[in-house]
Amino acid sequence: MENIVTGDFFDRVLEILKKAREQAKMALNISMVYSYYEVGRMIIEEEQNGKQRAEYGKAILKELSKRLTESLGKGFSVENLKLMRRFYVVYSQDQIGQNVSTQFENLPVTKEGRKFFLSFSHYVSLMRIQNIDERHFYEIEAVRNGWGVKELGRQYDSALYERLALSRDKEGIERLSAEGQIIEKPEDLLKDPYVLEFTGLPELAKYSESDLETKIIDHLQEFLLELGRGFTFVGRQVRFTFEDEHYRVDLVFFNRLLRCFVLFDLKIGRLKHQDIGQMQMYVNYYDRKVKLEDENPTIGILLCKNKNNAVVEMTLPEDNSQIFASKYLTVLPSKEELKKLMESEVVSSNL
Repeated sequence: MENIVTGDFFDRVLEILKKAREQAKMALNISMVYSYYEVGRMIIEEEQNGKQRAEYGKAILKELSKRLTESLGKGFSVENLKLMRRFYVVYSQDQIGQNVSTQFENLPVTKEGRKFFLSFSHYVSLMRIQNIDERHFYEIEAVRNGWGVKELGRQYDSALYERLALSRDKEGIERLSAEGQIIEKPEDLLKDPYVLEFTGLPELAKYSESDLETKIIDHLQEFLLELGRGFTFVGRQVRFTFEDEHYRVDLVFFNRLLRCFVLFDLKIGRLKHQDIGQMQMYVNYYDRKVKLEDENPTIGILLCKNKNNAVVEMTLPEDNSQIFASKYLTVLPSKEELKKLMESEVVSSNL
């Protein structure tokens, strides 16, 4: 008998069932987060009702762990119970921005008015962040971008909050903690430096611009995560012809939030004023020949190993809002080293 279930029909049915499973798994994970929060509350209340001695609290956790493990199996070690207790302590005094809450109106609310949107593993990672504004930022971005625990850790280790905060005034930093990264103008897209450790390229070894481009394409998903929200990939080495001469743009993207093309030119050495002039031509061509009337002006970003901020500033017009230069790193330094690098970059740009 011939197969009467077509491939397209099967794929559509399979997709619906996969989504249902994912949603059920997510609902279960969220339900467990609220349960762990309540367990943490109950542990705190039991400790406060008992003897005010550290030994008493340790005894409660030890016996509770033993009996829960006997009844429910793994997952209830003393260390895990301590995490539940800390989870309640941290988040019973913590509120998140309303812009996230409105996306999840059907979620339950704790007695303190808190909603949870991520897995418990996410919150274990977030609890390690002492700065509450920074912690809120990463929670909002993890929810908005669907970061897994590994990607959340990677974004934190790459100092995403600091990289964005350094280019903003006090009001802008407050918006980061309340709303996450809001993209309303070209400058909101930028990071300096961009961290491209996923390429696997060593910091000091020699490699060509073509090698860097290939590595980025090989890890396009990671590069899109590093770029941020709203980016879609258009092409690499995108050719256009002008006055019988051929030119190629290394990487072309379109940002749906700003509704504009974003062009990237990769430079493995020190950025020169000729490189900036070349990008200006690319941007002008896209503005005049490629973009649609209802789209916004093209943005050009030069990713370079080294740059002189004074050269960049003097080459570009004072009212520039289309062409930018940022450093990139192929090896992720420690967070403290990264902070020092960013702070020195801000100082040099202000000289």
